[in-house]
Amino acid sequence: MAAPETAAGGAAEAASGFLGFGPSSRDPGRQRSRRAGGLGARSRKKGWKRWRGPEAQLGRELGCWLEEAAAELRHLGGPVSEKPNEGLFFVDTGNEVKDLKQNRGKEKPLRIDLILQPDSKVPPPKDILAHQIPNGRKLKRKQRLWEQLAEEGVVPRKERLLQEKLKKPAAAKGSSVEAACGSPSPAKEFYDIWSDSNPLDQALASKDSWFLEQTKKQPVKRPDRLKKAPSQLPAVEVISPGGSYNPTFQSHQALLLQAHEIELKRQKAEEKLQRQLNFPTAAEAPTQETVFREQCEGLLEEDSGDEEGQARVAEEGEPPEKEPPAADSASAPGVAAGEKKTERQRKKEKAAKRLKSRELSEKAARRRRQELFQLRSIGLQVKRREAELLRRKQARQAQREAEANKPKRLGRLKYEDPDLDLQLSTELADSLRTLKPEGSILKDRFKSLQKRNIIEPRERAKFKRKYRLKYVEKRAFREITL
Repeated sequence: MAAPETAAGGAAEAASGFLGFGPSSRDPGRQRSRRAGGLGARSRKKGWKRWRGPEAQLGRELGCWLEEAAAELRHLGGPVSEKPNEGLFFVDTGNEVKDLKQNRGKEKPLRIDLILQPDSKVPPPKDILAHQIPNGRKLKRKQRLWEQLAEEGVVPRKERLLQEKLKKPAAAKGSSVEAACGSPSPAKEFYDIWSDSNPLDQALASKDSWFLEQTKKQPVKRPDRLKKAPSQLPAVEVISPGGSYNPTFQSHQALLLQAHEIELKRQKAEEKLQRQLNFPTAAEAPTQETVFREQCEGLLEEDSGDEEGQARVAEEGEPPEKEPPAADSASAPGVAAGEKKTERQRKKEKAAKRLKSRELSEKAARRRRQELFQLRSIGLQVKRREAELLRRKQARQAQREAEANKPKRLGRLKYEDPDLDLQLSTELADSLRTLKPEGSILKDRFKSLQKRNIIEPRERAKFKRKYRLKYVEKRAFREITL
């Protein structure tokens, strides 16, 4: 039944020719429905009837007016009707200078300042109840008491002690820690808590290190390695003159030569790796004879020596003379091995030993006497030796300094110098407007951190698939037959 009524209502509205300004506009000549006429739906609660009538309408209008008045008080500080025109509008002349003169003092603050300001223009309440603060009544009574005592000339103990400290002369530097770090005093000098002459650490200066370590009062000592820079290289290195936007011919050619040498070295390394990885050709392939000879390397060394000796004997025709066995130093001439020496033989041996030692001592004394005449040459040798040691020391120092400036091996990857940023002779621009930028500032800073041993050399993380791809043939594709 509702559909025919709706259709009839739409036809009647179209016949009347009423054109509303919004979707909620209603034709005044149209008959009101049961719901719009105020009767309400049959299932509506009877308690809702209190919102009907002029009293309910007046209450709604009053509520809306109160909300608008509260919003105006919050945002504008008062009703809009009471605000002057200068506070609500400003003059726009089209010229910024004239606008500033005309609207002086009316500049709109920044958005960040507006966010930080309180939203409400209603001032906060000043008279906070006593029960909202712990011991509020007691504190108020105490405050009133001190105000009465201050009128009589009585000062609290803390203020009295502070005034006495101010009257005393300032303590000399290096005094006790209590004088420097006692109660807050306006006359106390400032000090750096990180300096070595910190008054907070003076109380621990005369204590034993073992006592400080056991009582855990000893400050942590900064390691010496943290005081040194990881590398002596500058943070920003100046490029060669050939990398300028307007380089000279010589400097640009020197830069091109440097880049050519780097590329040539890289190409040689690639060729060497390719030669090592190439499979040998048929002519270079190993045979059974070469494999057997390689396996026998070092096994026939003694046999070859004997064969060479026999061949030499055959050519000369005479056997090689055998060396006589070395005589025992303990055995005397004419005494067979294992026989007991006589007294005479022992005396002869002792006399020969004494004679030999005397000759050696005389020879050493004679050599020392001769060295007196070689003082000049000995001095020259000492100077040469010292000069050589100094040269080696300087070389080691220079090598140590050169290695200190080189990037260290901090990770599994080795540092590689970035490619030189250069332009060919045909790419040089005539003016700065047509200059083409080379390189990247981000990559340059990243490589600089690696070169100065601040971070380890890194490479881009590679995507590693956790599971192997599984290829599935869809049923729709499988059903297609050609």
